[in-house]
Amino acid sequence: MKKITIITLLLSILLISCGEIKKEDKIIETTVNETKHEKEKVVKVENQINNDWIQIIKLNDSKKWEANIETTKGVNMMLNQINKRNPNTVQDYLDLANKLNAQKNTLVKECTMTGPSHDNLHVFLHPLIEKINALLKTTSTTEGSETTKSIKENLEAYADYFK
Repeated sequence: MKKITIITLLLSILLISCGEIKKEDKIIETTVNETKHEKEKVVKVENQINNDWIQIIKLNDSKKWEANIETTKGVNMMLNQINKRNPNTVQDYLDLANKLNAQKNTLVKECTMTGPSHDNLHVFLHPLIEKINALLKTTSTTEGSETTKSIKENLEAYADYFK
């Protein structure tokens, strides 16, 4: 009888302990997710013209991340749009912004990437989206020129991190 009581007591302690471990795991997961979210938030909050996202993005053990063909095609199409245009007026920059925005929307819609490569793609994309949004609101040729230059730098850096 004493053995049954001791075994029951030990099993109860073990079950309670397992429940506590699971709670701790959830807390750790939440902390990791919040930290990841905070990093993404930092990228969004930064001035959209800079390229601070390069300080956050990571390589895949010193190698480029594998990207789906639609993403690479979308980035190349946006870069081609910038390279083939020579905007001279605010309206030219707004037209370019609309083209880039449409291509960005297609890129996002067709993305099938998952895992760490997808997470790093978001580090690349968030500032690009902010820059395109800024170009959509441009009010001067100087502003349009600076924003377009930053977008081009962003798009050109894609090849440094993705293949």
